[in-house]
Order: sequence, then structure tokens, then C-alpha cells
Amino acid sequence: MIMYLLMGLIAAVVSYAATWGARVVGHRLELHQPIRSRDMHSTPVSRLGGVAIFLGVMVALIVASQSFFVKDIYRNNFSPWGVLAGAAVIVLVGVADDLLDIRWWVKLIGQSVAALTVATWGVQMTIVPWVPEPIYLENGTLRVVLTAGLIVTTMNAFNFIDGLDGLAAGVAVIGGTAFFVTAYWVHRNAVLLDYSDLATLITAVLVGGCLGFLPHNWFPSKIFMGDSGAMLIGLLMASAGVVSTGQITSGLYDRANGISTVIPILLPFAVLFLPLLDLGLAVVRRTARGRSPWSADRGHLHHKLLDIGYSHRTAVILMYLWTVVLSFGGLAFAIFPWQIVLAVDLFATLVMGLVTAWPYLSRSGEEPAT
Repeated sequence: MIMYLLMGLIAAVVSYAATWGARVVGHRLELHQPIRSRDMHSTPVSRLGGVAIFLGVMVALIVASQSFFVKDIYRNNFSPWGVLAGAAVIVLVGVADDLLDIRWWVKLIGQSVAALTVATWGVQMTIVPWVPEPIYLENGTLRVVLTAGLIVTTMNAFNFIDGLDGLAAGVAVIGGTAFFVTAYWVHRNAVLLDYSDLATLITAVLVGGCLGFLPHNWFPSKIFMGDSGAMLIGLLMASAGVVSTGQITSGLYDRANGISTVIPILLPFAVLFLPLLDLGLAVVRRTARGRSPWSADRGHLHHKLLDIGYSHRTAVILMYLWTVVLSFGGLAFAIFPWQIVLAVDLFATLVMGLVTAWPYLSRSGEEPAT
């Protein structure tokens, strides 16, 4: 645990310092786009924060390769470097979009290249989680295609929720922490000669990088992570999910309490539920209006919270709370009996639903003025 936390701390410190540099460079060189109608800010803000997060993640992974315990992850294993290479590609694509506003299909090609880099030299889906038995993927090409598709989907999901100050970074910190705790806990409770784990390391440095960036990004934001940061988070989250899913048949999850074999299926979707939901709704909404699914609008979940009366900060906090309920509600299945967890999760979801809808419900109960 200490080494993972140390790697996360390194990522946080580097990210925090690099974000200062990104702010200065972005301001002096005026590296920002004109304010758009859907934007929530009124003054130009640099979008180079994703570069700072990447630097934190990169430095932490390089240090980890030479550090006690976690360096075992790198032994005869190119996967960490493959993930890092894919991360570098997507950051370059994101910076190009943040500065030049490239066309959606060009960005999609860049996302595909980054995802294929990870799927070819980093991590691959070897199993499709299914109940009652997982489906094994024997075909190498199918593995690459499915892995790349999952990564591209997750990158766009996180990119879609990056619309309020501190939102995407905070969601990544909360969801990544739940993912980290689950991966670490399962490995520590298994009979293994080597407890080191790539999924645990990736989530540790991701959480650290986002924590270092978040103070600069909290409302009112001094810098944005931009597409480079949001897509980087999605790529790293998806990569960690692929690693943990591949461990279903390793016997690790058989030693967990509750409905253990469903944990690798449940937790990634629980952590990513809000981004994926927002992505799905956006695709349906835009397609129904005859527009491209990739065209921008002001109809995301966080926009809806603002529209019903929540302030900027309160809307972000509500999204944080939803992420806590969903991600740690999924984590609880690994530790406690599933019947108790299910009951608590349902109750928490009901409470959060009422809290979220309260401004709308309270107005509905008011009599119209005469």
C-alpha cells in the first residue's frame, strides 16, 4: 500500500507543479480558444491542464519502474509502457483539439490510434465478463478491436462530462479511489507470491495526478484540463478496467465476499456510470435531432442541474455524491454480503434522487401567482 500511495503522491506533486507551469505558458502565449455559447466561463482560460496531469502520471510510472515492490509489475512486461505510449498519443490529440478545434472525425481517428496503441502494446481484453460464465476471447484481432472500442468509448464518456470546474477531475478521484481500494484489497486477500498489480498502480497515479490538478481547477477555475486531460482519464480508467477484468479466472475474486465473480463486471461500470450515461443520452439526443453524435450542445447532465436551479459548485458536489454512491456502492460488494449492500445502495440512490430533484419538485408544488 505504501509504495502505491508514494507513487500517487509523486504524481500529485508533479501534476500540481506542472499545472502552475501550464497556467503561465497558456496565459503568456494566449493558448486558449474563444469562448463558446455552451461554455460556463466568461473569461479566456488555458486548456493545457491535461498536459500537467500526464506529466504527473508519466513521472510516477517511470519512478515506479525503478522502485521497490512496484517494479515487479514491469518485469518481463511491456504493458505499463504500452499504456503510457497510448496516453502520450491521446494527450497530443487532445492538445491539438484544445488549441485548433479539429474536426470530430479527425479527433476520432486520433482516439482510435491511441486506443490501438494500448490494445496492441499495453493491455488487452482476454475475457468478456458474463454471467454465469465469462466468455474467453481466443482471437487476437477481436481482442484488440474490443479493447480499443472500450477505450474510445470511455475516453468520450469522460470528455462529455468535463463541463464544469472540477467535475471531471473530482469524479476521476472518487471513482479511481474506489477502483484502487478494490484492486488492492482483492490482491492482499489472495494467496499470491507477488501482490503487485498494474490496475492498482494505474489508478493510484491517476488519482494522484488529478488530485494535484484539482486545486487549480476548482471553481472559479484558473485552468481547464481540456480534451487532453479528459480523454487521458478515460484511457487510464479503461486500461485499469481491462486489467482487472482479465483477472476474473485467476482465483483472486473467488476469495472476496458477496457476489465476488461479478465485481470486475460491476465496479468499472459503477465508477463510469455517470460518464457513460451522459454519453448515451447525448448520442440519443443529438441523433434524434438529426445532428452528429459528436456535435456539441448544452444538454449534458451537469447543464440540467444548472437549469433546475443549482449553483455551479452545488451541481459539481451533487455529481461527486452520485459518484460516491455508485462507485463505493460497487466496491462494497467486494467486502460485505450482497443482500445488505444492495439494500443500502437502493436506499442511498433513492435519497440522492430526491435530493437531486428537490428544486424541481419544490417548484412543482408551488401555486402559480395570480
